[in-house]
Amino acid sequence: MTVDNLKNIISKGEGLTIEFKRAKSDLPSNLFETMCAFLNKKGGEIVLGISDDKEVEGVNKGKAELFTKQIANLSNNPQKLFPSFLLEPKIIEYKGKTLIYIFVPISSQVHKTVHKIYDRSADGDFVLKTDAQIKQIYTRKSAEYSENKIYPYLYESDFSEGVVDRVRKIIKINRPNHPWNELTNMEFYKTSGLYRKDIASGEEGFTMSALLLFGKPEIIGSAIPHYKVDALLRVENIDRYDDRVNIKCNLIGSYDRLMSFVSKHLPDKFYMQGDQRISLREKIFREVVANILIHREYTNAFPTSFIIYKHKVESKNANKPHHWGELKPGNFTPFPKNPHIAQIFTQMGRSEELGTGIRNVFRYNKIYSDTDNNEFIEEDIFITSVPLKILKNSNDPLNDPLNDPLNDPLNARLKEIIKIIKSNSKTTKEQTAKQLNISIETIKRDFRVLLKNKYIIRLGSKKTGNWKINIDNKD
Repeated sequence: MTVDNLKNIISKGEGLTIEFKRAKSDLPSNLFETMCAFLNKKGGEIVLGISDDKEVEGVNKGKAELFTKQIANLSNNPQKLFPSFLLEPKIIEYKGKTLIYIFVPISSQVHKTVHKIYDRSADGDFVLKTDAQIKQIYTRKSAEYSENKIYPYLYESDFSEGVVDRVRKIIKINRPNHPWNELTNMEFYKTSGLYRKDIASGEEGFTMSALLLFGKPEIIGSAIPHYKVDALLRVENIDRYDDRVNIKCNLIGSYDRLMSFVSKHLPDKFYMQGDQRISLREKIFREVVANILIHREYTNAFPTSFIIYKHKVESKNANKPHHWGELKPGNFTPFPKNPHIAQIFTQMGRSEELGTGIRNVFRYNKIYSDTDNNEFIEEDIFITSVPLKILKNSNDPLNDPLNDPLNDPLNARLKEIIKIIKSNSKTTKEQTAKQLNISIETIKRDFRVLLKNKYIIRLGSKKTGNWKINIDNKD
């Protein structure tokens, strides 16, 4: 959430998906009624510290941190919000005032607060009182979200060994104070919506989202026979492929395998953000990969593909569209197709706040490939196309123009290496890798580039010799 985004929300004013609330010294008494209504309707955004007529009053700055903790804890408390749905408010400084912003996604479940079900209209929140109204909202949710399907005969023994423990460890590392960290496994499943009871039918058990996240491949295959992700490299052999990985494991494993495929075939361009080196490749493609896995419509048999071409990376997956046409930053409202799967990925740090993925791809691909001509097309099939500088040879990363000295005679990282050699001609590849905080494999590749193009020369033996900058080609 940026100041410009907040300014835009305030200018729109309250409506179906926007709510302002005063919160000078205490949390609003009806805050969870609005949260419940947003979860049940279309999702929405709440800003604490603003009056109904858009006056920015702010919240007590000394209590802001306490308020955010209370909101997070209460949203995770089934006595306050059932089923619980962890919400993470953010503190924002705006026009000299402290505000609290809460993004509430649409949920695939029906939520209650203090034993009442709320829905949302343009006029505000209203409680559902009749059986007909309550049945209607359950019917709507069931029709929209296939991830909620209950498998009564799916058991923990059907999950891949160690995957749940691994996910919970990653969440704990990523968020040490996460309220899920103290839960038993069954409490974790219920709190995260992966185990539920359908009060309309009485059916109870693990859901499709739990099966997809944790299931053994053969168990997933028996329930969803068409499930797979096809990862292909088509740089030289366009008609078939240069490399292929057919992925049929659970979503946790699928993410790892797809990111490994990306690392194998795409370079990681050196880039400093402030004083910290970041991986542009990871920033871009973790969003693309997460989008494939999180937002796919798994009841549709259309095959999911992830293809690296010379000039682009393209993915296609089955979709239940909420918007139609091309998506660009700022022209759409984020809508999770599988909210519980999305929540697990977000808590693990493998995807960011809903809606930031497309913005990140546009932002970082401008640096990575000198273009922001990315495409996200939402129809029955969701198509993502991320342009690349042309890959010349799938088997030789040294020919990759993103790291090719002929294309960029001395990119930023190569210049840094030359500076290190100038200050210490006996530096080793291991020392250089540690100094630049990058992998030894990347450093070895960079040294090969510098040697191949005669920017540096090796004098003496590998153990006792030293490096020399080539005068004719020095920077």
